[in-house]
Amino acid sequence: MELNPNKIRIVSDTSSDVMSLPDVPYQFAPMKVVTADREYVDDENLDIRQMVDNLQSYRGKSSTSCPNAEDWLRAFGDAEQVYCVTITATLSGSYNAAMTAKQIYEEQHPERKVFVLNSLTAGPEIRLIIEKIRELVLSGKIFEDICETVSRYCSKTGLLFMLESMKNLANNGRVSPLVAKMAGLLGIRVVGKASDRGDLEPLNKCRGEKKALETIVERMKELGYKAGKVHISHCFNEGAGQELKALIQREFGKVKVEIHKCMGLCSFYAEKGGMLVGFEKG
Repeated sequence: MELNPNKIRIVSDTSSDVMSLPDVPYQFAPMKVVTADREYVDDENLDIRQMVDNLQSYRGKSSTSCPNAEDWLRAFGDAEQVYCVTITATLSGSYNAAMTAKQIYEEQHPERKVFVLNSLTAGPEIRLIIEKIRELVLSGKIFEDICETVSRYCSKTGLLFMLESMKNLANNGRVSPLVAKMAGLLGIRVVGKASDRGDLEPLNKCRGEKKALETIVERMKELGYKAGKVHISHCFNEGAGQELKALIQREFGKVKVEIHKCMGLCSFYAEKGGMLVGFEKG
């Protein structure tokens, strides 16, 4: 079933790590990673390996830049119904820009509707939300029902992360330099979660990757995971992704676990070796 792109469109910023969707019209609004001497646009042309390697040796300040209202309006296209999901507003102005675009779009086209969701998260948890919207659209649900169902669904998903380095997060003011120093020291991996407020909350300091992966599984159980879908996004660490998938399926049975590569924005935050895990709690 393919839908008319002028009827319905799902959009997100590139914190979702989603470039395309089957059967449902989809468009992303690119985020950017900015240093003193270069700007990396998070789209299909970005050499993520080069960006990650450059940032690893870079000693200056780095930051991210969100889509502006015009970027979002381009992503909305000419759709009659738009479902827009943004990175957590705690980390970015993407949500506010999307809300401005929604106001402009609906003023210009009073018969059209735009739903903007502050996901309170990033990466693979947003992917789960986008997939839920796609599922509801394809099932023929009306706009209002989709908005209500998706808003409830967000309370039943979670995000955990494992980081080898937190240098970029510290440079960008997202964590304190003291917390950032924990990662990488003596093989320490930091395991944390997206909090209910939408910020990053470190939970555990783990000696070595194996212990960190085991801790992720334990934290998933504590957060209510039983047998839902899991998406793992990694920054050049597919081996750890496969190992975590095996641990999850050993603990919970043959649950659905998919592994993806981080795009530019999530690679900036996760850094080389890092991992983000989105999951359905119920």
